[in-house]
Amino acid sequence: MPEKKTIWTQAAALAEKTPPTRNRYVDFLRAASILVVMSGHWLVAAPFLDGENLILPDILSIAPWTQWLTWLMQVMPIFFIVGGFANATSWRSAQRKDTPYSEWLAARLRRLITPVLPVLVFWGILGVIATVLRADVVVLQAASRFALLPAWFLVVYIVVVSLVPLTYKAWETMQLGSFWALVAGAVVIDLIAFAGGFRWVGWFNYFFVWLAVHQIGYAWQAQRFVRPLLWALGGLFVLGALVNFGPYPVSMVSVQGDEISNTLPPNLTMLALGVFQGGVLLALEKWMRNWLDSARVWTATILINGMIMTLFLWHVTVLVMVSGVSLLFGGVGLRIVPGTSAWWLTRPIWILILGTVLLLVTPIFVRYERIRPLEDTDSPALWRSLLGAFLFCYGLALLTLKGITADHGFGVRIVELTLPFIGAWLIGIFQRDR
Repeated sequence: MPEKKTIWTQAAALAEKTPPTRNRYVDFLRAASILVVMSGHWLVAAPFLDGENLILPDILSIAPWTQWLTWLMQVMPIFFIVGGFANATSWRSAQRKDTPYSEWLAARLRRLITPVLPVLVFWGILGVIATVLRADVVVLQAASRFALLPAWFLVVYIVVVSLVPLTYKAWETMQLGSFWALVAGAVVIDLIAFAGGFRWVGWFNYFFVWLAVHQIGYAWQAQRFVRPLLWALGGLFVLGALVNFGPYPVSMVSVQGDEISNTLPPNLTMLALGVFQGGVLLALEKWMRNWLDSARVWTATILINGMIMTLFLWHVTVLVMVSGVSLLFGGVGLRIVPGTSAWWLTRPIWILILGTVLLLVTPIFVRYERIRPLEDTDSPALWRSLLGAFLFCYGLALLTLKGITADHGFGVRIVELTLPFIGAWLIGIFQRDR
């Protein structure tokens, strides 16, 4: 009888086929970052059942000293740096093969958008069921908004990916000057937002900040990010100065009750953090690439990357579902006061439970990130991809702000929920393989 293949042996087989020219450190940083994101969200959220009242505080507001830890655990800048490296490699390859932008963009969008759709379907069904059973839709609405927390990254990242031909052309023309031009734009935006008092202008830094960090990935791919430790020290110095002398809070993630958030929208602290983290990690690149020659380590990296979108998109939903099941059983595990010694001592158990449930859920949905590429002739026209990306991002952004469920109609926000699926259809996601 043929030996049954496990997910580990499948990953090991892929690991053996890795070309020697591949920068394994890029994949490792992506895999390691997703583990940090998951553990960070599972630690920050501190649901607590006080009598019969469910309270949803975060540990950052309960124990302010933990806000300093976000300088290490806020890894969104790393995702954009790694994305810059990957997009530069992919776009250069497309240019060498004369692959049109429309085909390249459609392929990238399919990989980013397809895994999101099952999450939206899941929460949409929950909203309908809650309405039929006359459940407390208000609580479910807050839960769905929290569950879509990872979607904020995807909305911004899809915009960044769509702009790759422009940003990479700027890199080819200006090199690191393209990074500093975006930095200057981010500085101007923050000055207008904070010194000028026009706080709404700060939302434009979703573009300037993350595009600037993305350019660091271009510099890395082109081997132009030299003296990384100097970059790291510079980023750390600027970050410290911004926090100590500017209007910016210590925490690199949003904290309940804080008037200013460093991430919503992103500001100069996120840019400085990206330079600091990027400098440190790239200073370790040579040593880490040697370590990644280990078959076991590289196989583990391949394994995580093979289900990375599923882990990313479902880990918060798993947190909500486990908390819901706990409530059904009298709030077991939710009556420990957050921030106490007992709470901290039980966090490893909490994370182990959530991780186990997530690993049980992952095989169900991982197929949606392992989609087959479309044939060249099947790629949609560029206008369809761009319009589809816009509708998907717009609808998803609204859902992350309002939640999927509602206390009217069918129990879901029909219009907002429909937009991402229309966008996916335009991009050709529902097109059958020939």
